[in-house]
Amino acid sequence: MPLLAYADAYARDYAPYKGGAWCYEDGCLYRGLVLLHQATGQVRWLDHLLRLTRPQITADGALAGYDPQEFNIDNILAGRCLFHLHRQTGDARYLVAAERLAAQLARHPRTAAGNYWHKAIYPDQVWLDGLYMGLPFQIEWGQQTGDTALVEDAVAQMLGALDLARMPSGLYAHGYDATRRQAWANPVTGQSPALWSRALGWLAMALADSCDLLGAEAPPALAAALADLLNRMEPLATANHLWLQVPDQPDLPGNYEESSASAMFAYAGLVAARLGIADRVGPATLDALQGRLQFDPKAGRHRLPGICAVAGLGGNGPRRDGTPAYYVSEPVVSDDPKGSGPLLMGAAEHHRAALQPAI
Repeated sequence: MPLLAYADAYARDYAPYKGGAWCYEDGCLYRGLVLLHQATGQVRWLDHLLRLTRPQITADGALAGYDPQEFNIDNILAGRCLFHLHRQTGDARYLVAAERLAAQLARHPRTAAGNYWHKAIYPDQVWLDGLYMGLPFQIEWGQQTGDTALVEDAVAQMLGALDLARMPSGLYAHGYDATRRQAWANPVTGQSPALWSRALGWLAMALADSCDLLGAEAPPALAAALADLLNRMEPLATANHLWLQVPDQPDLPGNYEESSASAMFAYAGLVAARLGIADRVGPATLDALQGRLQFDPKAGRHRLPGICAVAGLGGNGPRRDGTPAYYVSEPVVSDDPKGSGPLLMGAAEHHRAALQPAI
């Protein structure tokens, strides 16, 4: 199944994840569509993006269902499509909408170390997910407005979060609680107890996109962190070039090859290769995910299976305790945008690489 054909059918049939409210899940698809439009120049990807976002963005730049008082860092991610929409259409509503999101970040609560809280309902907590959700947008907004302090702050937050979340293995905990009050938090380090592949995938994409946005101005420490992460993850891949839900525990009962994290590492690896940062993680995983697509006769198209529906820390009772057993207990679904979106991103990056002249 060609990946671009899968992407086209997926976007064609996509229904808003939260009934049309602005959300990061839709934002994963929007990122894929933006990158596919940039990589191929084909208008169909822009048409999909305009059709899906039109009901969510009013003429005055208001975002459907968006409440800045939630201080939810997840809500920032979808805003990255706004820059592309503005460049393509010239419509001011998109920059007005982006300014609303930037205004949230300007007031967003922070830990004592300077990192954005994950959400108002998760005070003093930094999750790897949130680094991808908020910081590349802040870099783009800083570049759009010429505010270099915002760019510098985003980089400082990224590098600071790595220090807070780094475990003895050199990989990173899903979450960090600055107060050590959460039941899942190590009383000494504040870290959650286990590795989760998708959290590491969010981090890989955050580092890759930050390096890509900053180009020659990227601090060497960002590229070094991306190379180190990919190099540490490479030996944890399965024989199928995919990553387990809990990547360092292959004998864990119920552990499985998880598609969303694998797609994230494929995308980040391909970006890293283009930037000359690392070159071993990416193509084989993208091929493996393409081979994993399954035809659904009821839908009349292929689907991507093996995606963890959702996982988090605390908030919904003691079950979300950050242990390996917790991560493999969450439902596994197909075609969730947290997996399909990064697969589209990887397909776009692969297409872009194929068009580059040989050196």
